[in-house]
Amino acid sequence: MALTRLGLNQSINLATNVTGTLATGNGGTGATSYAPGKILQVQSTSVTAAVTSSTTSYADIGGYTLSITPSATSSKILFMCYIQYYFQDSDVQSGASTKILRNIDGGTYANLSAQSAGISNIASDTDNSVGGLNAGLDAPTITIIDSPNTTGVVNYKMQGAAPWGGTAYYGYDSMTGYLILQEIGA
Repeated sequence: MALTRLGLNQSINLATNVTGTLATGNGGTGATSYAPGKILQVQSTSVTAAVTSSTTSYADIGGYTLSITPSATSSKILFMCYIQYYFQDSDVQSGASTKILRNIDGGTYANLSAQSAGISNIASDTDNSVGGLNAGLDAPTITIIDSPNTTGVVNYKMQGAAPWGGTAYYGYDSMTGYLILQEIGA
């Protein structure tokens, strides 16, 4: 490629005098067909109420519900939850399990959890067990990308259980929990 030296007062016409691909400044990608997703809306709620579950069947965790209405059927919903929980039992094994459920326009709830039984935490101990495999209170952040394929109202809720016996406490000691929904455009 030939180099051209310019004098002090000369200018370059980039449209006609340069061939090839120009570099993109300031950290750009230079891509011409890249269409990044955009956050179109955010819904959030905080919950401070404590809920106790001493049943092996899943039940709603009070306050952990949130709705969003996507603006396009191609949008994805990023579901994020921060919830503090504690489980207690004097038996050999205890734990807490959580499900994330979704319905569209009031229809039947579908389980979005990674496992068919939910997202679980188990402890083995002969004394009271405190979340996180006996490592103290557990406060996981649960994140799921959902593709509801609708512009109707999408309702999300959480359910909890103590499937191995004992008691599961959600929102332990009135610690604030959060649900956040983000609509991501295609």
